[in-house]
Amino acid sequence: MISSENSFETSKDIKEKEPVKIILAEDDKDDQELFMEALNATKVPSEVITVENGKELVDTLKGGGEPKPDMIFIDINMPIKGGKEALAEIKSDEELKEIPAVMLSTSNHPKDIEDTFNNGANLFIQKPNSFTGFILILKKVFMLHWSKALINPIKNIFFVSEKNITQDN
Repeated sequence: MISSENSFETSKDIKEKEPVKIILAEDDKDDQELFMEALNATKVPSEVITVENGKELVDTLKGGGEPKPDMIFIDINMPIKGGKEALAEIKSDEELKEIPAVMLSTSNHPKDIEDTFNNGANLFIQKPNSFTGFILILKKVFMLHWSKALINPIKNIFFVSEKNITQDN
């Protein structure tokens, strides 16, 4: 398990925000590193805990040792317990179901998107191909989080990819 804290001078509109508490469930070390570097580049104050599978994620959330995160990012394909299974367990737990869950996948398969939406995920991100794309996507996620738009996901903005994020700008 890796922990990281990013709190440093940022633009005026975000520097006064409380650090965003995040749990990243991702088994690929390169993807973990890319996520952390993109997160640092957003300059959003954050505290991140990483876990490597859905079982570790659920155990961390239920363990009570850490305060509940502001959001969780869950890779769909992980060993031991996959992202969809972890999502279903989290969203069926009264103590955990309100935590916004952002799904991550290299896929944009309609069944994965539909399944995660129907199981209570708040957002589905297709992992970007570029570092800049990842930064833009994370910035969008935080804006949705701060505006409370993740609370009741809307199907037409549920799927976010590098392609549709760069068309928005």
